[in-house]
Amino acid sequence: MRFMTTPDNTSDAADTADTPVARTGVAAQDWARASADPQYRAAVVDLLGALAYGELAAFERLAEDAKLAPTLADKAELAKMASAEFHHYEKLRDRLTEIGAEPTQAMEPFVAALDGFHRQTAPSDWLEGLVKAYVGDSIASDFYREVAARLDSDTRGLVLAVLDDTGHATFAVEKVRAAIDADPRVGGRLALWARRLMGEALSQSQRVVADRDALSTMLVGGVADGFDLAEVGKMFSRITEAHTKRMAALGLAA
Repeated sequence: MRFMTTPDNTSDAADTADTPVARTGVAAQDWARASADPQYRAAVVDLLGALAYGELAAFERLAEDAKLAPTLADKAELAKMASAEFHHYEKLRDRLTEIGAEPTQAMEPFVAALDGFHRQTAPSDWLEGLVKAYVGDSIASDFYREVAARLDSDTRGLVLAVLDDTGHATFAVEKVRAAIDADPRVGGRLALWARRLMGEALSQSQRVVADRDALSTMLVGGVADGFDLAEVGKMFSRITEAHTKRMAALGLAA
């Protein structure tokens, strides 16, 4: 799954990640200071590795989706988005190299889970592909933005930069709403599809974190001023709320 952002993200952490706030702990430090903690460094390598493979997979998937595009203009639009995803991948790859991590090794632990997600949620047509990119990927982007608020300033800036929307959000909303207007029966099918994506995306995100000790420790407060267990629950509630708003933007029932 590619962990993409959309402009309607309303989570508290996303807001604080994008606006000037008083930061404490690791979030107030730069990479040079924060990385002195080897566990924190390992967590960041995992985080960047997961993001990097997500971006690479997004590039591949958008290129494939372009084959389903009904018009040349749609095909070109998806090709442009795919190019943007690859540039995001390059930024993450270069940063991993810069901090002394081997990019391929950093990505490898996440290949099976992300590839498995994509196999389980392969779209059957153009519209399902658009909904997957808009709804499914945005759930993961919300998760990364939550985590970003607790990272050192250098890593936080990079993570937020690669989560920038590539234009897919507006494009997907326009195309899906137009399709529903033309045939309201499409809405029911896509709503079921989006609910399936929601369940698969949350399960996949939880599995990835659980399999990586450094990441799970970060989330429950061991490093990087992480979330406590109660806050983890609130985080997933915010992600679910954002999903409901995206469904409404598409004209679908959550």
